[in-house]
Amino acid sequence: MELSNNIDKVFLDETRKLRDEFEEIVSVYSSDLWNYCKYVTGSPWDGEDLFQETMIKSFGLLPQRWSEITDKKYYLFKVATNTWLDQCRKLKREIGTLDEVPEPSLDFSDRLLLEEILISLESNLTVKQTAAFLLLDIFQFSADEVAGIVQSTPGGVYSSVQRARRKLASLDFSESKTKIDTQSHSVTIQAYLEAFNNGDLNSMLRLFSDQAQNEAFFGFQEFSKEEMRKGSLRFGLPGHTAKEIELWGKPVIIVLTTNGHSPEIHDIQIQEIENGKIVSHKSYFFRKEFILAAAEELGIKAQLVKPPVSWN
Repeated sequence: MELSNNIDKVFLDETRKLRDEFEEIVSVYSSDLWNYCKYVTGSPWDGEDLFQETMIKSFGLLPQRWSEITDKKYYLFKVATNTWLDQCRKLKREIGTLDEVPEPSLDFSDRLLLEEILISLESNLTVKQTAAFLLLDIFQFSADEVAGIVQSTPGGVYSSVQRARRKLASLDFSESKTKIDTQSHSVTIQAYLEAFNNGDLNSMLRLFSDQAQNEAFFGFQEFSKEEMRKGSLRFGLPGHTAKEIELWGKPVIIVLTTNGHSPEIHDIQIQEIENGKIVSHKSYFFRKEFILAAAEELGIKAQLVKPPVSWN
């Protein structure tokens, strides 16, 4: 019997259906999970990457489960935390331990709501301490649950979180961070914007390498210019307006639609360029939590209904 190199479309369609069902099952926790990933990494960009990897792993690990998952939120946050700890270990970052040393309790409730504090946790606490603090104080897990997620003991969790509160209470978060202008002025990006805004698909595709990767998480992946032409771009360009801006310290392309109303965010894109060619194109079109957070950051409404998705 001759073995095929292909993975047929029926199999792909079945896995896509199962993935969509899984995403729907856990969707009630997506917003909390995204915020946790953002705060534990200290960056919306790193948080988005961690969120995506968490969703991939949490779905991919299901065949290894012997019993049903009785707590979806615990499962998702456990996978996210393990993934982040593993990444930090590979980078040889200090993970830290949660020692059971009694600490006096502090009333920190008034300051927990400050975004400046939450986004700065990663730079002020150890990796494990950051995770424990967020899980216990922000996302309302019990100490027993947190101990299971971060692989410690309830006593260690309590002591660590108290030390985190004390340290954070002593820091000054009043100084605003200097905004760094990292906006790209790449000739390739400017040519991309011109072709996109003119609806010139052929000129736009000429800017891509033949082996370029095109990815829209929760949507599709394409691994060549030809796959793009036959797949996501087979109906041409959407007819919206694209421009380059800075978002959370990174240059990005934001795609806006008006439809007779005020501009709304349709998509956010990032490209990687080598030797004058686009070798990687990432779209956040399907990423609800990311788009909504970006809309709030930029002060621009997000487009909530854009087939095939509806976020109403």
